[in-house]
Amino acid sequence: MRVSELAQRAGVPLSAVKYYQREGLLPAGVRTAPNQVVYDEAHVRRVRLIRALLEIGGLSISATKEVIAALDADGAPLAETFQVAQHAMSARRTQESPASEAARGRVEALAASRGWCFTDDNPGIEAAARALDGLQAIGFRAPDDYLNAYADAAASAAAADLQALTGLEEPDAVAELMVVGTVLGDPLFAGLRRLAQQDATHNLFPVPDPE
Repeated sequence: MRVSELAQRAGVPLSAVKYYQREGLLPAGVRTAPNQVVYDEAHVRRVRLIRALLEIGGLSISATKEVIAALDADGAPLAETFQVAQHAMSARRTQESPASEAARGRVEALAASRGWCFTDDNPGIEAAARALDGLQAIGFRAPDDYLNAYADAAASAAAADLQALTGLEEPDAVAELMVVGTVLGDPLFAGLRRLAQQDATHNLFPVPDPE
């Protein structure tokens, strides 16, 4: 297919495809003539992946390149690809102060108490610890039952992520869903949490009917 058809099949503007090419995100097509290059279904799939990471997931160009490089690495373990995606998604968008050691220690203790297997450099530790520091700054020290409720929800979401992977057979499809699921799982979880918050608030603090 020509580049215009590639853009149409992938559901993105032609300018976006050309931008992905300029940034080195999209593999080159096959040149069949001096002024003609053709693309295949693998390119369609890659354009859709790039769009999901950049435009929907909000990753930077450099972070997207890291994720794609991990996906393209021959024989790379899925766990390694997953780790790259986690770090890319957790990259700081602005200058932020590091979390306190007390908050980090509390997050690590919570994870350890649940028997979770994790490494010291997992970006979730820093992200959760910064959240605890933010709560502490307004005078709220999150009690243990509060943190455990969040941990329960996180464990359920993680189990759902892994269950979705078991229904796929192609290694490339498994790796892509793992990456995109990591990037888009955060906004999915946040969106559903906001809906649940509104429902819980409505039940706990009902709005009086106007007279």
